[in-house]
Amino acid sequence: MAKKQNFYPEEIKKEVIRLKLTGDYTNRELMNRFGIKNKTQIKTWMRWYRNGEERRLGQPTGKQYKYGHGYEELSELEKLKKKVAYYEMKEEILGKVPGNRKEVVPEVFVDLVEMFKATYPISLICEILNVPRATYYRWKKKSWDLSPLEKLILDVCSEFKYRLGHRMVKELLRKDYHIKVNRNTVQKIMQKFNIQCRVKPKRQSYIAGETKHVVPNILERNFLAEGPNQKWVTDITYLPYGEKMLYLSTIMDLYNNEILAYRISDKQDVSLVLDTLVAACNGRETYGVILHSDQGAQYTSYKFQEKAKEKGIITSMSRKGNCLDNAVIESFHSSLKSEEFGDTQQRVHLPNSIVLEKVQSYIYYYNYIRPFNKLNCHTPVEFRSMAA
Repeated sequence: MAKKQNFYPEEIKKEVIRLKLTGDYTNRELMNRFGIKNKTQIKTWMRWYRNGEERRLGQPTGKQYKYGHGYEELSELEKLKKKVAYYEMKEEILGKVPGNRKEVVPEVFVDLVEMFKATYPISLICEILNVPRATYYRWKKKSWDLSPLEKLILDVCSEFKYRLGHRMVKELLRKDYHIKVNRNTVQKIMQKFNIQCRVKPKRQSYIAGETKHVVPNILERNFLAEGPNQKWVTDITYLPYGEKMLYLSTIMDLYNNEILAYRISDKQDVSLVLDTLVAACNGRETYGVILHSDQGAQYTSYKFQEKAKEKGIITSMSRKGNCLDNAVIESFHSSLKSEEFGDTQQRVHLPNSIVLEKVQSYIYYYNYIRPFNKLNCHTPVEFRSMAA
């Protein structure tokens, strides 16, 4: 029986050649980094490169080489479709893996393969996560000696996409399963399986001197509200993850941290914040609502201030250069980026449609699924419904 050859994407081959040419990497280091099984593979790619046969890097394995039906025979459209399909699959699978983990946890990996094996080949799932297929089958056969509490904590973390910290997991065990457990115990179990929540990168904070305000700071960091539609906060943030820069404008109700409205655009202009404001006002009584923002040009514009006044909204603004005055909405944007898009220093540019889908999915999760200590372990929408 012929030995099955490993498949490596063209991008991986080119990256191996690039790193090899720098002279800083040995074959063994490259094999460990990219999961390459045999150093002969690297030598073959280097030979193709030196002989000017780089087209062969895009050819699949098998008889296509011999019979002239290789990758270079495909049309540009077919090549693009193959690449898009591969990366869409990779994006879907990696999206289920906690991004802060340095290695794949056996229990989580086995569950992941079980989830996707009806859709994708097991060998390809193993390749994407850099786990040998034989290792997967060995892990699968092993009988995991999990305690009931460990199994329950793994299930809770998986349900919330590994975005919750040990304190929130402890509260959910108390609220939903009536299990009282010390938070240190929960933390140790989560550390054992390396499924802690993603840590937000710390931002340097500073307080600017007193400046002349365009609109007074009525909110003054009093982020508590006694009922819905009393205090709103709004801000714009960058989304540098797509084919071009996108901007997200959001309005949040401080009563239950619910995202009332959001809009995404490739332009950071007045129409972006106006559309967000109109969407937030639809179907709500807005007379007397305090709407707090920073001193961005969009919010100080005549059109925005007039539209707010028309809706009966009282505008409030942070001191210039002081993000702490609008900390709640800043925290939400930070959570969205760290939990949904990961480390911005290692970003991969996605299609804009994927960026929009990720933002929409996260805001739904934030409003309808994610529990908050502030809301007694309820979700924003759930808390609002209970108050009504």
